Parts: sequence; C-alpha cells; structure tokens
Amino acid sequence: MTESGTPRHVLTFCGKCSCGYPELFVDHDAAAERRIILTDDFGQRIQMSVEQLQVIIDEARTGRITSLVDTELTAGVA
Repeated sequence: MTESGTPRHVLTFCGKCSCGYPELFVDHDAAAERRIILTDDFGQRIQMSVEQLQVIIDEARTGRITSLVDTELTAGVA
C-alpha cells in the first residue's frame, strides 16, 4: 500500500460491513508528510501529515465540516 509497506489500520469509517468504506491507516515508516493514509472504496488514497489530519479533525469538532456539507447537500434544492 505504501512505499514502506507497513501501514497500520486505524479505523474503518463504516465498520458495519465489508463493502469497501473509507479507511484510515498510519505508516510510521513513511515520510512525515505522507504518514497518514485515507483510502476510499474506489481504491484511491490520500496521504498527508499528522498535522494536516489534525486540521480536519479540528474543523470537524467545531462543526465547520458538518455545516459545509449540509450547505452543499441543500444547494439547489427547492
């Protein structure tokens, strides 16, 4: 999966089935800017630093991500 080949599974974002939901991995052997790995159910992945993931977590905690998603989901709905 990664250059070092040692990612550790941390979280499956569904966890209720095995139908390919997004997953979170950490690769302690990877370069710091590529240590966190998010995969999707289409086989794509995003690699980022721990600091970048922390920004996403902080935005989620404040409700900003929820607000943005809600806005996008209702955009164009009459």
